[in-house]
Amino acid sequence: MRGLLARILVLAAALALGGCARVAREAPATASLLTFNLYHDKADWPTRRALIVDGIATLRPDVVVLQEVLQDDALRNQAEDLAAALGYEATFISIDPPSRARRYGNAILTRQPVLARDWRALRPLDDSRTVGMVRIDVRGAPLEVYATHLHHEDTPEGARKRAEQLADLLDFVERTTSGAPRVIAGDFNVAAGRPELSALTRGHDEAFSRLHSGDPRPTLNPHYFPTNARRIDQVFLQRGALAPIEARIVLDREGAPGVWPSDHFGVFVRFAIRALR
Repeated sequence: MRGLLARILVLAAALALGGCARVAREAPATASLLTFNLYHDKADWPTRRALIVDGIATLRPDVVVLQEVLQDDALRNQAEDLAAALGYEATFISIDPPSRARRYGNAILTRQPVLARDWRALRPLDDSRTVGMVRIDVRGAPLEVYATHLHHEDTPEGARKRAEQLADLLDFVERTTSGAPRVIAGDFNVAAGRPELSALTRGHDEAFSRLHSGDPRPTLNPHYFPTNARRIDQVFLQRGALAPIEARIVLDREGAPGVWPSDHFGVFVRFAIRALR
């Protein structure tokens, strides 16, 4: 009788372990992303750089999307510099040709293997705006990351330009996607929830709003923008494919008196990657 009971207990334990293994195999992969406007080399870049390196090292996101990235004869490409300091691979996106010493643009940093990359300029072509893409492998799950920085003027003409740029961006997504889940992140230069972002929100959820509906916290640093508190740095997750788990404003603490990581705060998002059927 004791032998039979022991065999039953062993069998039950094996079934339980098998069930746990199946749950582990079926659980969705998760990934994390930080979007952050660097403010190029203004306002004591060496001191700000140390704050940014410490902040990213603490967060350890899988992907970092950067805007206002600069390089020139006296300044190493800021994205490549941060990537080297933190153990990431950098993809720099700029309309400035590689032969030019001074180049300005956006970047995507990742700790995960890069499967593909691409970019295009956004209209109007004299506005220096781009969208870039990397497809990465997140622990066996493919993920497409699109990064952008849209036109800055908060005027009707500025809204018209952003609408044109969003149309170009979504056309680029359609042309480059492999069908993997996607995230679109960056500095959209327009407050979250504004109607001009409807082209994006038809198929994507803005992660911070999804988890913190009605939260008024800005990403424009009030130290630099005391009367312009808007959250213009945003992360859009493909609806049905990516589910937000965590979204918070980061890199929002002063270092030395009067020295902040940037004139923007960052947005950190952690999300689940669901298989598309």
